[in-house]
Amino acid sequence: MEDGYQNRTAFIKGAKDIAKEVKRQASKKVGRSVDKMSDEYARRSYSRFEEDDDDEYPMQGSQDGGYYRGDSTARNDDEGGHSDSTEGHDEDDEIYEGEYQGIPRADSGKGSLAGGPGSITAGAQEFRDIDVSDAQRKKDKEELAQQYETILQECGHGRFQWSLYFVLGLALMADGVEIFVVGFVLPSAEKDMCLSEPNKSMLGLIVYFGMMVGAFLWGALADRIGRRQSLLICLSINSVFSFFSSFVQGYSTFLFCRLLSGVGIGGSIPIVFSYYSEFLAQEKRGEHLSWLCMFWMIGGIYASAMAWTIIPHYGWSFQMGSAYQFHSWRVFVLVCAFPSVAAIAALNAMPESPRFYLENGKHDEGWMILKQVHDTNMRAKGHPEKVFSVTTIKTVKPADELVNIGTDTPVWERYRQKIMSLSKQIRKNLLACFSPEYKRTTFMLMAVWFTMSFSYYGLTVWFPDMIKYIQKQEYDSRTKTFTKERVEHVTFNFTLENQIHRNGYYFNDKFLNLKMKSMVFEDSVFEECYFEDITSTNTFFKNCTFIASLFYNTDLFKYRFVDCKLANSTFLHNKEGCVLDFSDDFNNAYMIYFINFLGTLAVLPGNIVSALLMDKIGRLRMLAGSSIISCVSCFFLMFGNSESGMIALLCLFGGISIASWNALDVVTVELYPSDKRTTAFGFLNALCKLAAVLGISIFQSFVGITKALPILFAAGALAAGSFLATKLPETRGQVLQ
Repeated sequence: MEDGYQNRTAFIKGAKDIAKEVKRQASKKVGRSVDKMSDEYARRSYSRFEEDDDDEYPMQGSQDGGYYRGDSTARNDDEGGHSDSTEGHDEDDEIYEGEYQGIPRADSGKGSLAGGPGSITAGAQEFRDIDVSDAQRKKDKEELAQQYETILQECGHGRFQWSLYFVLGLALMADGVEIFVVGFVLPSAEKDMCLSEPNKSMLGLIVYFGMMVGAFLWGALADRIGRRQSLLICLSINSVFSFFSSFVQGYSTFLFCRLLSGVGIGGSIPIVFSYYSEFLAQEKRGEHLSWLCMFWMIGGIYASAMAWTIIPHYGWSFQMGSAYQFHSWRVFVLVCAFPSVAAIAALNAMPESPRFYLENGKHDEGWMILKQVHDTNMRAKGHPEKVFSVTTIKTVKPADELVNIGTDTPVWERYRQKIMSLSKQIRKNLLACFSPEYKRTTFMLMAVWFTMSFSYYGLTVWFPDMIKYIQKQEYDSRTKTFTKERVEHVTFNFTLENQIHRNGYYFNDKFLNLKMKSMVFEDSVFEECYFEDITSTNTFFKNCTFIASLFYNTDLFKYRFVDCKLANSTFLHNKEGCVLDFSDDFNNAYMIYFINFLGTLAVLPGNIVSALLMDKIGRLRMLAGSSIISCVSCFFLMFGNSESGMIALLCLFGGISIASWNALDVVTVELYPSDKRTTAFGFLNALCKLAAVLGISIFQSFVGITKALPILFAAGALAAGSFLATKLPETRGQVLQ
């Protein structure tokens, strides 16, 4: 009895001391009205023990000195309370940690908002808890970053990282393929689907719009649901819609499928680099992230090689009448989905990022994966006896969780609430990138990403267009012109190409089973002529007159007759849709694929140099130096007056600029903490695609007009980007935040 009395006396004295401290702290936040409440809670603690003295009920608590528990059924709100160590305990029945200090539960002030003292104290504690929680989370993150780096050092770099390297490389390769697909199929698809110039331009840009949406969407989701899961979803979407796009016939459905395919693959770059970086120690990170960039180049080489192999082989096609046609370019589109499918299959054997688990309070899951990394590498190095010595890893308590929805809620309402909650969390994460701590870094990176993307994508599309323009000029220089010719009772059954006929007269002539390519008839008369089985490309009749003529099974549609008069003329069984001319652009197709193959292969030296020097000279020197050299190389474009000269300059520019891209990817990964990394990377990559659309649109408008403006735009953007890059923080040798 004496011992119990001494314990109670000591506890009451401690409660009063704690109450005084609470009063002092709380008064700073909510005012003097809290003073009365603190005295009230001290008296409450005292009276509780005075009442319990008659019953002689003992103090109860967890074995580790946990919270105080009571078993009275009428004296307090803790009816049925029990130790935390008791299995299946009810959290609602636990005594709040601060209650013995005289601090109520956060929900104990319900109903006292109207000026009650309980509401003031609850508000004070809420603000205090938020401050403590944020400070504690920041401290936990710093401790986790240091410990995580030490653990990665113990795990070593070996078989596990190389296995993940090739798996994620396939995903990055799929992104590289996606960039080239539409450009390679466009010359064939425009004839197969009768595309006008605006439609061709939209088809070329739609992939960038899709990737812009996908980069932001999947990057933000990867910070909430995990890197691996997000990457699997986005690759699956890319694979499915790439497959569908190879079979659909209409322009609108093909455009829609390529848009969603771009949305899917847009998440690969931000997720892949963030995912892989979280398995790399600081001395390996810059080098191996640069080696990973090699797969984007491999994707471009794969696309070029497949286009070169498949598209010109027109025998790899079939058609069902004239309504459904499956030509070789569709086979190419199908083959380009293989890297995504392979990446999905391989990624299923890889674990989630342990850093993601630890940042979200999942200690056991993170520990198991790190142990797997350690054991895999040790076995490969011939040291299977080495034991993973880490027993406990610092974890970060999540700031918020998804809403807890009752089982009686309708299914559609559950999904709606989950989506709304996830959207709020994504928005919060994005806004955190513009918080005072990261605002300057984010704006600087936005400027660097925009300027580099504007110049790089603008020039890389401008190069092929300039080569085509040079080819067209050369082709036009060989055009033959015929004036005031009179042709009667002649049968044309051979190809007519690159000719202009003015003021001609054609009487009782037959045009049978022939191809017309780049043919123009101006101010001519066709009387009693017969046209059968005609396939035409870039052929037009301007201000011509047709008298008693017959058109049978031709593709001479109305838009090919410009300001023409048709008197007693008939069109029978016109070809439906557009017919792909198998002999057109055979050599040009090979040239396009070969040029892109060389341009992609030219980045190999830049990739190797950046990988070897990234950790030696630093990210910022690599980024700024490569940008400056690329800026200087732009001025050599003024001397590209021939096809071979433009190809050489394309290879030079690509080989130099790739090092700056690699450095930018690495520094972006390292400047943001793990819980914001893919969100920030995805946002910046989405801005990159927007800049690409602007650069392509602006640079294309100057093709055939002037070289000076595109060169000045590109050089100015690269100079600005290199200057701003020097203002970024250097991240070499730092632990991953």
